[in-house]
Amino acid sequence: MSVTSSGPIVAGPDPRRWRALALLCVAGFMVILDSQIVVLALPSIADGLDFSAGGAQWVMSAYLLSFGGLLLLGGRVADLLGRRRVFMTGTLLFGLSSLLCGFAWTAGVLVAARAVQGVSAAVMAPTALSILLNTFEEGAERNKALALWSGSGGFGATAALLIGGPLTGVLGWQWVFFLNVPVALLLLALSPLLLRESRTDARSRSYDPVGALVVTAALVACVYAVVEAPRAGWLSARTTGLLAVSVVLTLLFVRIEARSRSPLVPLRLLRTRSVSGGNLVVFLLGGSAFGMSYTLSQYGQGVLGYSPLRFGLYNVVMPATAVIGSYAGQALVTRAGTRPVAVGGLTLVGAGSLLLAGAGVGGGFVRDLLPGLLLFGSGLGACAVAGSIAALTGVGERESGVASGINTAAFQIGGAFGVAVVSSVALSYTRGADRLVALTAGYQAAFMACVVLAAAGAACALFLLRRPQRPSSREAVETPDTAVTASRARP
Repeated sequence: MSVTSSGPIVAGPDPRRWRALALLCVAGFMVILDSQIVVLALPSIADGLDFSAGGAQWVMSAYLLSFGGLLLLGGRVADLLGRRRVFMTGTLLFGLSSLLCGFAWTAGVLVAARAVQGVSAAVMAPTALSILLNTFEEGAERNKALALWSGSGGFGATAALLIGGPLTGVLGWQWVFFLNVPVALLLLALSPLLLRESRTDARSRSYDPVGALVVTAALVACVYAVVEAPRAGWLSARTTGLLAVSVVLTLLFVRIEARSRSPLVPLRLLRTRSVSGGNLVVFLLGGSAFGMSYTLSQYGQGVLGYSPLRFGLYNVVMPATAVIGSYAGQALVTRAGTRPVAVGGLTLVGAGSLLLAGAGVGGGFVRDLLPGLLLFGSGLGACAVAGSIAALTGVGERESGVASGINTAAFQIGGAFGVAVVSSVALSYTRGADRLVALTAGYQAAFMACVVLAAAGAACALFLLRRPQRPSSREAVETPDTAVTASRARP
């Protein structure tokens, strides 16, 4: 592993690596906590800042657009300028934008601040994952680190459900943003002590500005299309036009990258079966996860009449089991490879969604929701780790940032796609004179849409992911680095 360090080059594993991982997990925890806790505070935000009808959704959409659109560029900048430096810059921007969100005096100011917060998250998330990849050698130890990284997201989602309602009700919606500030300050103080500086060893620091602009525009057009599709209609001129623009820009981006001397995304990454397959699995997993969470929230609060606090407490079981599933998943990946773990995880996700689809108007938590959430959470954790390991295995140090950006973007954009799909399906199947019966029929159909997404993901994992092959003894001794990597990658 070639690393350009700001200090003396340290041979062997970094002795600070587990403490560094703890810091990176706190950063991942903060990003997920922020994205989830805002969902619970949205009704209070809408009332407090007098958002127009439908306008409050831009508190979420502005963040999602900037986050999803700039992930690839954020990862590339980290590779070139130094991952620790860029991570700290993103963390500082995240803290400042959170402060501005809390002090927002108008709806427009809050939406603008959320867009800046999305930019900072687009820098932080792939950079943190890139630092993790360059801190842990490929193999069992990195798999364990990736499981803990995924688990931090589960803890963030759990914490958001537990504290979002009380925090909003007691202190006000502003504190869901103020909460980020002391965490950001802690990360800034500890980063120079625990994180080793690293960057690509490329002599030319080309940012591929044309490619970056084109792919960012393509991602923004795609995300905006799927976010607005439930309101505008999937076959409306706006939705189809934006998706067409996204496709054209993506094709243009591929052409630009093929001719660039220093491409933003080396096309050999996308031609690698494990990378493309792993990211496609993560995309469909994100669609299932976000789609199910959105539908469950609507069903629990809109049909069963749960308060935000009660719903949050009940729903904790899903992210909690996801943490357990992620840790078990990394152990299984080390022994059996990514394909069986990803297929098994998505099977559990689909089975959990199918059980939730059976919940009726008079449903109860223990009888109708708990079994599905237990299955869904376990499968989500296991598949998230398997998909990420598949997508990031074999990626060189110089492309680790952009590979991390692709992986993070796949899950986030998949989530936007999943919410758009289940929203459209629920609206299409909401029929009948009785309001609760009509809503329940729509939500049952939406849960079935999550089953379809999970099944598609399982098929992709089955056909695109391969179990690592044990290298021959001759291959294993060709170079010391190859021997170490091969021995750690064996199932």
